[in-house]
Amino acid sequence: MTGDSASAGVSASPPISRRELLRLCAAAAAGAGAAALAACNSKDPVQYSGAAQAGVLLTRPAAPTQSVAPGLHPLGLGSGRDGVLYLPAGYDAGTPTPLALLLHGATGSASGIAEPFMPLADGAGVILLVPDSRGRTWDRITGSFGPDVAFIDQALAYAFERCNVDAARVAAAGFSDGASYALSLGMTNGALLPRVVAFSPGFAAPGARTGAPRFFITHGVSDTVLPIQQCSRRIVPELRALGYDVTYQEFDGRHEIPLELATEGLRWVGA
Repeated sequence: MTGDSASAGVSASPPISRRELLRLCAAAAAGAGAAALAACNSKDPVQYSGAAQAGVLLTRPAAPTQSVAPGLHPLGLGSGRDGVLYLPAGYDAGTPTPLALLLHGATGSASGIAEPFMPLADGAGVILLVPDSRGRTWDRITGSFGPDVAFIDQALAYAFERCNVDAARVAAAGFSDGASYALSLGMTNGALLPRVVAFSPGFAAPGARTGAPRFFITHGVSDTVLPIQQCSRRIVPELRALGYDVTYQEFDGRHEIPLELATEGLRWVGA
């Protein structure tokens, strides 16, 4: 499993260069935002709820009112960019099942990141909820929350209405900018997302921190897209200093997700 560009062909937007992605990650980590908006998510201004602007997810697991068979299902919530729900083989509607909110990297797509993770989800017994970002990447890189939080709330409602989800094992997971977004959402929504998996993140920029989520973070020592020294080797000590439980693994590789670590990450969600 390799970098953000692996599924960039699905997106109509031009790719973000490695230098630009790192610059935007640094800007988000420092709290800078408005000036970066046009560089990433060039959308007409829309007013979102105060909760969405604060990065707060309002939806919670509940007894499902609909049913869905194991396999891959489009969300049907967005025009053009949408997302998918994957129920693993062997899913039992009578058994509460862990769910991972899986977030793609910059210029990526839900289908691009879902495909390699589906067989791993089968092995781990984890539901995958995989939305597309509203723009070229997730809104927090611009320095603010909004459209992506609102859409993720819709996607969670879709999943919770159809799946028997174990509320104690709901996780945010992602790669690259999706990993940064997973960290940011998890710290903001610790009660809903008690577990966070971040493969090669660039930054963590939460709103108000709530709950006590646990973290599983990996990063390649030869990553040239989001260099480890500027990213995870800074993020992990900061998380630990705040009192968070962090499992951290460095590997001999670049901007990628080694299969064994992707497998371990999903099993950690389902444990």
